[in-house]
This record gives sequence, C-alpha cells and structure tokens, in this order.
Amino acid sequence: MANTFSQIYLHFVFAVKGRQNLIPKVNKEELHKYISGLVKNRNAKLIAINSMPDHVHLFVGFKPVISISDFIKEIKVESNEFINSKKWVAGKFSWQEGYGVFSYSHSHIDNVYKYILNQENHHRKKTFKEEYLEMLEKFKITYDEHYLFEFFE
Repeated sequence: MANTFSQIYLHFVFAVKGRQNLIPKVNKEELHKYISGLVKNRNAKLIAINSMPDHVHLFVGFKPVISISDFIKEIKVESNEFINSKKWVAGKFSWQEGYGVFSYSHSHIDNVYKYILNQENHHRKKTFKEEYLEMLEKFKITYDEHYLFEFFE
C-alpha cells in the first residue's frame, strides 16, 4: 500500500481589523496557546507563533489534505470568538479580511522560526506595511494595493 509523503511549510500573516493595536502584550501568551490548540486540532504542526498588537504570524507544517483557505478562515473565526469571549477589548474584536501565506522549504525552517520569534525587535526598524510589502515582493506576488490590509502608519 502506497503512502503520501510531504513537506509543506506555510507562514501565515493576518491583521486586526482597522489595524488597531488590540492584542495586548499581557494576553499574547494566552492567545498563542489558544491558536496553537486550533492548529493542532486541524492536524497541522505549529512551528512558530508570534503577534504584535496589530497582527499575527503563524508558521505551520501542513499536510496536503488540509485546505489552506479553510484552515486560516477557521483559525481566524475561532480566535476572534475567543478574544471576544475574554472581553480583552472594549467593543467587538475582529480580524481584517484576507491574509498572506508564504511557502518555505525545509532548509528555511530555522530562519523563519527566528524571524517570527524576533518580531518585536524587527518592528523597531520596520513598520508592518514595510514588512508585508517586502514579503510580497520577495515572493514575487502580484498585488493590487486596494486589496492589501488597511495600513495606518
């Protein structure tokens, strides 16, 4: 009987609606643990997670039976509901529509892992917009600026 073997590593980036700073440092660890559980429940392997007050980075080992769009939609919907149930923000919390997803080879795992865990230092030098546009350009992704995240720098 034949088996399926794969190595799929995806880096996801998604942002808070209106790019508001609604992920407080004090709640980061709890949010990361919750999202880690969501990833595990979908038979994916979380390699790294980190967030800034206005966006999240996830690095995941994926299986070819998982739909990328369904995966991230479910992660965003369920983490959105979690944040609202915790009442971490006044009013209603939600993520912006859309996301970025970037694929890496096995040889890049360590660099991407370190990059994601080093977000706070990274954003002392670059804005989220600069970071995101750099990723799109690095991966030669054609985009229309009207459909990017809302950037309020």
